[in-house]
Amino acid sequence: MNGQKGYIYAELNVHDPELFNTEYAPRVQPVLEKYKARFLVAGGAPTVREGERDVQRIVFLEFDSPALAKQFYDSPEYQDVIAYRFKSATTHLYILEGAKHNDPTIRP
Repeated sequence: MNGQKGYIYAELNVHDPELFNTEYAPRVQPVLEKYKARFLVAGGAPTVREGERDVQRIVFLEFDSPALAKQFYDSPEYQDVIAYRFKSATTHLYILEGAKHNDPTIRP
């Protein structure tokens, strides 16, 4: 294993908090647990320093590998609950690959 992690980064603007909190959140939690997702960030009121974004909430999830992040998103379990997020929030969502462990080409 090369130590490369997988990530999901999402910017959310929740326009129906009741639906989001009572339908989406409890249904997605067991799916996140199944794929061993770890919340690195889950919060509101981000400070936008560059660009013109109006973002209410950021979620940043870590997975053991990029493949696992993709498997989570594409899983039948997640696809069964994703409509609740679509109905309750506007989202920009990205699946990212982390830097490979000890990759000498990665520079600040």
